[in-house]
Amino acid sequence: MQIIHYPHLTLRHKSRPVQRVDRELRDMVAEMFDLMYAAKGIGLAANQVDLPLQLFIINLSGEKGSGEEMVFINPVLTAPQGRSQRDEGCLSLPGIYAEVARPESVRVTAYDLSGNQFDSRVDGMLARAIQHENDHLEGVLFIDRLHPQDLKTLEEELHELDLELTSQRLQDQLPPDDVIRKRLAEIEARYG
Repeated sequence: MQIIHYPHLTLRHKSRPVQRVDRELRDMVAEMFDLMYAAKGIGLAANQVDLPLQLFIINLSGEKGSGEEMVFINPVLTAPQGRSQRDEGCLSLPGIYAEVARPESVRVTAYDLSGNQFDSRVDGMLARAIQHENDHLEGVLFIDRLHPQDLKTLEEELHELDLELTSQRLQDQLPPDDVIRKRLAEIEARYG
C-alpha cells in the first residue's frame, strides 16, 4: 500500500459504501494510519491508497501514539454552518497548498471499525479535515474548490505531478487504466 498522487485515476473515482468489515480491512486501516504518520498528514482517504471504499481516517495530532485516531466508514455530512477560509494541502498533491473556503461546522454521521454508528457536530480543524477527506470519497480534490485564478497559479506544480505519473507508466511502475479499473471493481465487489 502506498499513497497515490494526482492525477492517478483512483483519486477521481467515486467510492462505494462499505458493507462489511473484515480482518483484512482492519489491517488496511492500520496500514493507512502508518502511511499517514510517515507522510506527516492528519487525514487520509481510502482512495488515496488506491482503495475505492467510503472510508477515511483522521488524527489531528499527526503523530502515532498522540491525539485521537478516528475512522469514518460510510460518512454522511449534513447541516453545514458558517464559512471559513484556510490553507489546505493534500498527501496526494505533495507540496501544493492553497486557501480553501469551507463551512466552519458540519454534522457527521458514520460508522467505526466495530460497526457502531456515531453522529456528532464538529467544527474548526476537525470539520475542515472531515470535509476534505469526504471530498476524496466523491472524487473531489481541494484544488477543485479553488477560484480559477488561484488554480492557474498552481499549473506548473500540477503539470510536474502529471509528468511524474506519465514517467511511472513508461517505466511500468503503474499499470494501465483498464487494469486499475478491474482491480477497483474487484475490491468494490468484495466490500460492497
